[in-house]
Amino acid sequence: MTDDDDGIESTTSRCLSYLPKLEDTYSLWYKRRYMIVQREEKSAGFYNMRECLEISILSMDRSILQSLIDEARQSYKEAERKVVSVFSADTGSKWKLMTSRPKRPLSSIILEPGIKELLINDARDFLSSRKWYADRGIPFRRGYLLYGPPGTGKTSMIQSIAGELGLNVYIVTLSRAGMDDSSLNELISNMPNQCIALMEDIDAAITGVARDLSEPVAAEPPFLAGGSSDEKAAIAKALHNEGKRNDSQSRLSLSGLLNALDGIGAQEGRILFATTNNYQVLDPALCRPGRMDLHVEFKLASRYQAESLYKCFYMPEGPDDAADEHVDEGYESKRDSIDSDEPDSEPQSPSVSEDMPLLLLSPSASQQVTEAPRPPPFKTLQPGQRKPALPNQFLSHREALTLATRFSEAIPEGEMSMASLQGYLMRYKSRPREAVADAIAWVKKERAAKKDQK
Repeated sequence: MTDDDDGIESTTSRCLSYLPKLEDTYSLWYKRRYMIVQREEKSAGFYNMRECLEISILSMDRSILQSLIDEARQSYKEAERKVVSVFSADTGSKWKLMTSRPKRPLSSIILEPGIKELLINDARDFLSSRKWYADRGIPFRRGYLLYGPPGTGKTSMIQSIAGELGLNVYIVTLSRAGMDDSSLNELISNMPNQCIALMEDIDAAITGVARDLSEPVAAEPPFLAGGSSDEKAAIAKALHNEGKRNDSQSRLSLSGLLNALDGIGAQEGRILFATTNNYQVLDPALCRPGRMDLHVEFKLASRYQAESLYKCFYMPEGPDDAADEHVDEGYESKRDSIDSDEPDSEPQSPSVSEDMPLLLLSPSASQQVTEAPRPPPFKTLQPGQRKPALPNQFLSHREALTLATRFSEAIPEGEMSMASLQGYLMRYKSRPREAVADAIAWVKKERAAKKDQK
């Protein structure tokens, strides 16, 4: 049963399958009609099995069955609109649903100004220009190459774009075992008319891809010359085994990859995203317009990104409190009442009960208790949630902006990835002030770690 009667909308999704459990019979009522559903496998020749789905409805009106299928299809599509489905290929070159992830809003992606807008606007313009491409005889394809260091937000940006455009993601793994030119062409041709094809870390994936498989192979590598016969035999055997393993893993040629991207049999309507950490090693033939039309660099975090990320973590919800000086969070009123010796009308701290005789306390002890600031009542914590430290609670908008500026000043320009900054702030998710105070020490530690790796 397919859903090919919904026009353009159906091109973004694969065909639906309604599959109850095998060998079980389900009895239910649908619109006051008794219905039985059963799915089973039947023999269809030697070594072949055919699945059969039987739906029996006690009714004189055949439209009841069509109504059931339409209702199930609509429910599936409504649930699909809330997530991004990610597909990967199995060993038989068939697309299988790998996972479904919630759509990620563009506001959660923090990049330099203009990059998000450039990508999303260009992709939207492409999807709405099918007739423009057809009138001019241009293949209806668009390719994007996102390059930069790891952890700079390339994959996150692709996930967000997929959610904004309502497209599913199909991951093409070029280094998959058994991948060759024909299987790659089959995979790409089996994609829906509108989707995102993702080739991650394409620089690493095509390292072992041969540009011309017909090139002769040297009988003896130069570094074997001059060695003993035993050494030559051992090294030659190791190279032979390595070549066999690489051949079993991937037999994809660069010409096969290029033909799959923009050859005569290449799929149209899809958006290709390729990511790389090493832009310089890519073959110029792969990067030319028509295959990778737009190249966008993702750099290491700037101070602007560090400040924006801090705001994303700690900025209070709700409207901006322009008059922060009039907001009493509990500290100032307590300090004023203590310093002015005026009676405190609020309940006493649990450490000094009203029923406790004050004469039992020594003067020094009573002075210490009186001078200690009394914390405001904490909000109810969820099970397993750690109680935040007292000095880091109740951030106002003004203080959050100040701390964000101080945090960005502690982060060097273009040295840390956004992933590392996010990992650091995750350790201080309920301690915004400590995150700023410890930032300089963390930067020194990261620099030392990078120096040791070199």
